[in-house]
Amino acid sequence: MSRTRLITCVLLPFAAGYYLSYLFRSINALIAGDLTAELGLTAADLGLLTSVYFMIFAAVQLPFGVLLDRCGPRLIQSALLVVAGIGSLVFALADGVFTLMLGRTLIGLGVAVALMAGLKAIVLWFPPERIALANGWFVMLGALGALTATGPAELAIRAIGWRGLFAVLAALSAAAALLVLVATPEAHNRPGAAPSSKLSLWRVYQDVRFWRIAPLSATGIGTSWSLQGLWAAPWLRDVAGLDRASVVEHLTVMAVALAGSALLLGTVADRLRRAGVRTELILMSTLALSMSAQLALLLGLPIPSHVPFAVISASGAATVLSFAILAQYFPKEACGRANAALGVLHVGAAFGLQSFAGLIIAQWPAADGHYPAEAHQASMALGLALQVASLAWFLIPKRRRPATHMAHAVARAFGSSVSPVAVLPTPYAKASSACNQHIHQAHRQAKAWRFAAAASMTLCAGLAVSLSLSMSRPAVALHLAAGGIAARAFEDGCLPVRTQHRLDSPCALPLVHRAEPENE
Repeated sequence: MSRTRLITCVLLPFAAGYYLSYLFRSINALIAGDLTAELGLTAADLGLLTSVYFMIFAAVQLPFGVLLDRCGPRLIQSALLVVAGIGSLVFALADGVFTLMLGRTLIGLGVAVALMAGLKAIVLWFPPERIALANGWFVMLGALGALTATGPAELAIRAIGWRGLFAVLAALSAAAALLVLVATPEAHNRPGAAPSSKLSLWRVYQDVRFWRIAPLSATGIGTSWSLQGLWAAPWLRDVAGLDRASVVEHLTVMAVALAGSALLLGTVADRLRRAGVRTELILMSTLALSMSAQLALLLGLPIPSHVPFAVISASGAATVLSFAILAQYFPKEACGRANAALGVLHVGAAFGLQSFAGLIIAQWPAADGHYPAEAHQASMALGLALQVASLAWFLIPKRRRPATHMAHAVARAFGSSVSPVAVLPTPYAKASSACNQHIHQAHRQAKAWRFAAAASMTLCAGLAVSLSLSMSRPAVALHLAAGGIAARAFEDGCLPVRTQHRLDSPCALPLVHRAEPENE
């Protein structure tokens, strides 16, 4: 397939779905004031309404990941985008918190696997040397949805209102579903597709290296998504005292920073990795910079507010780094499961931080829909404390001794397993995995040879018995032949009666003697 067709038939259709996912994720920050004024929502209602998107998003990641492997990304993505369109219509027609939450739930369900479906389609269709670049463009194009949720969405709201905007988004979701279904080829037509790995999700969650980066990645990226998706706009309005136009301007800057950082982080990480710098250090530095920006907001440092919010938003694209790290930890065939395992934590952290922030802010009384600055500062301080704790966990040196061959033998003897992938560096883990496969194949061949040897021994024993019986048959045949000759001679009167008795005797010899003449 040509490069042009790969872009138009694979990259762009799935990027359209991921674009809608980002747009639906970020749009509530823009319409929060409209929802509060029209439907009388509180901060807790807003937090729960927005975070239910992440809750559903996290709940269906793992089962839908299995469906992606079995049915292919084309069918699953197109069907789910239809569900997202239905949810957008329900949201547009909502008249209360329950209906809004139902629509938001359907939207979250519909775009839940937009990222994973696109990444899987790229792996299926793009050549291996182009996958990293295609992933970067895919994430960047999807992040443009966050940019659309600022100035362009504000213009649409002024023209048709937030209900009309969600009706338009429902139509766009249906169009994207049709585009994926018609333009994307069937996955099983892709030649040379690698078979799925037997590495289970449980094995991924047991890996100590996974749990070294997972808390840092989940809290840092979850905080960025939580702020950009909802709480940045109330902060700018209530704490910084900005009007709606300035808030929209800040959200636009955040969206641009997010889209640009997706390509920037991937390029920088690739070049620094070639220079010997580990990707884990780049992830730590990116999220530590985001924590510094949050601390600057809490302390009220005299810097333009565009800068810290742009840094916080840019850290939301650190998923590029996290997924690249997992690709170094696990085989290529299992990276989909590993990405899904970490993606659940990302979305779950965003859900928890967003909803808990709403609960904390709601503890202060509101005046005309505005909350005091202390409420927003308390919620941001909680998120920052969790990030600092995860950073400390990442920096704690892990003095885990690698398991020896004897440890593996003892573990197998007691019925447990020690995974060499979990304790060895990536090159040695790959070599160990290949060696284990060869050993398993050698054991199977040895069993086959033992079975063949047993069958051969059984056949040889049967042949020996048959041969021994065949060797004894000439004497028996001679005895029977002699007995038959003597009997005919007796009937002819040539043998006396005593010769007959000798022949009939059990000890009779198989020789015929001439009868002696009787005495007269």
